[in-house]
Amino acid sequence: MFLLGTLVNGLLIVIGTLLGKLFHRIPEGMKSTVMHAIGLSVMVLGLQMGFKSNNFLIVIISLALGAVIGEFFALEDKLNKLGDWLEKKIGSNGNGKGSISEGFVTATLIFVIGAMAIIGALDSGIRGDHDVLYTKAIIDGFTSIILTTSLGIGVIFSAIPVMLYQGLIAAFATQIDRFIPQALMDSFILEMTATGGIMIFAIGLNLTGIIKVKVANLLPGIVVTLIIVTLIYLYQHIIM
Repeated sequence: MFLLGTLVNGLLIVIGTLLGKLFHRIPEGMKSTVMHAIGLSVMVLGLQMGFKSNNFLIVIISLALGAVIGEFFALEDKLNKLGDWLEKKIGSNGNGKGSISEGFVTATLIFVIGAMAIIGALDSGIRGDHDVLYTKAIIDGFTSIILTTSLGIGVIFSAIPVMLYQGLIAAFATQIDRFIPQALMDSFILEMTATGGIMIFAIGLNLTGIIKVKVANLLPGIVVTLIIVTLIYLYQHIIM
């Protein structure tokens, strides 16, 4: 079952969120320190991913063009509006600690961006190996506990885009080896990892409160990375 890893990932996010609601009485000082610790850890993870690029110029161009596209379509604003709509439908958190919009957007960005989501989904679809997504599910589960204690129940809705995103990749991956060369896929995963790593680093900055970056507006950079890597591959293997 190629969707098993994705389903487990979504389930642990939901469970983690519910546990986080039970632990909402954790002292504010402790939650703040833990969130800063997670933020710093996320920043280090982002840097590690960012250094994996073989051609950092691709990362720079992808992020710059992605930011232009994201700002033009106001992706961050649209995500926030979706969260606000959810908040109106089911009410606020009740504890005054963050909005549903903030919890939904922050958790979605943390859980969706990154190599583990794509590589894990590809493994599930191509080889039926769910180990990467199982590992990601455990990390996301613990993270959702902490996020919920600070940002509220909105975190639970992040399970939906996570399952849709990873599920679509896994479904696509069941046929991917028929029409995408392995060399192209390897190159894309490498540069996507670096591009996503910079976004992960920005998320860490947001979590620590150092600066506010509209990370959602950088997401088109992943698509730009795919286009650039594909053009380079075609140039090197077909035109030359």
